[in-house]
Amino acid sequence: MLLVARKISQEKLSELAHEGFLDLVKGVVDIRLRIMALGGELHADEEAFLIERGSLQDDLWGINIYPDKPFPESIEFDSVMNIRPRLGNRSRGVTDKTIREKVIEIVKGLIQ
Repeated sequence: MLLVARKISQEKLSELAHEGFLDLVKGVVDIRLRIMALGGELHADEEAFLIERGSLQDDLWGINIYPDKPFPESIEFDSVMNIRPRLGNRSRGVTDKTIREKVIEIVKGLIQ
């Protein structure tokens, strides 16, 4: 698993994909700290990894990144961890447009 707090290359992202699911990399983005964890087998693993490093669960959102697709279509909002009824999110996606935009902005800023 990789903690991404500074820019990584598209090549590194592709390497992570080929080490795991071949065409995608699972990721969890912290919208408050503007960091993400990549390369876990489950979004829950990355969530725990970030919480151990000071992230708050309410700030974490799960995504999949497809390195071979153009940006922003490369980001898929699909994770069981995103189901958070108490925060108003009742789906595996992210229904709040502001949160979606923050996630996209953070990912764009962290991948060259």
